[in-house]
Amino acid sequence: MPWDAPDGLIAGVDEAGRGPLAGPVVAAAVILDEQKPIAGLADSKQLTAARREKLYDAILAHALCCSIGQASVEEIDTLNILQATMLAMRRAVEGLRLLPHKVLVDGNRIPELRVRAEAIVQGDAKVATISAASIVAKVTRDRWCRDIEQQFPGYGFERHKGYGTAEHLQALRTLGATPYHRRSFAPVAMVLRQGAVGIEVSR
Repeated sequence: MPWDAPDGLIAGVDEAGRGPLAGPVVAAAVILDEQKPIAGLADSKQLTAARREKLYDAILAHALCCSIGQASVEEIDTLNILQATMLAMRRAVEGLRLLPHKVLVDGNRIPELRVRAEAIVQGDAKVATISAASIVAKVTRDRWCRDIEQQFPGYGFERHKGYGTAEHLQALRTLGATPYHRRSFAPVAMVLRQGAVGIEVSR
C-alpha cells in the first residue's frame, strides 16, 4: 500500500469537531505498538459510544505513545475551522513523546509538519493507527461535551455534541450563545444578530 513506511514509526492523525457549532476542534496522534495489536479498531463514527470508550482505554494502555492537540473556539473564529483543524493536528503530532518516521493524516489535507506526511481519504476506516487517532479524538471531545452539559444544562450538549440539531438551534434561540459557541458559524452569528447576547462566564 502507498502509505507503507516499514523503516520507522508511523503516527496516525485524525480530528473530531470540525462541524459542531460549539467547542474546540480536537486532534489526536497515535503510534501503535505492532507487538500489542488492538482488536476492533475502526472509524470512530461506526462504533457505539460504549465501544469507543473501551477502545480508548485500550489505545492509551497499549499504544507506544498518544498525544492530543486542540484549537480553541477563539482560534477557530480567528483562523477559520480548516486552519484551526490543521493547527490542532500539528499540536497533536508535536506532542508525541516519540518522533515518527511518517505521519498518516485522515482526509485530503496535511498540516505543516517537520516530518514526512501523507493524507489518506477515509483513512480512519483503512489504517489502524488513524482509526485509533479518530477514537481518541472523538472520545476526548465527547467527554468535553459532557463536562459542558453540567455547566450549561439547557443546551443538550451531551446529546447533540455541539452539532446544529433542532434541539441545539432552539436552545440557541431561547438562551443565546455560551462563551463556547463559535461566533463565526452562521447559526450562532444569526442568533447574535437577532439580539440574543449570550451568556458570559469565565472559563
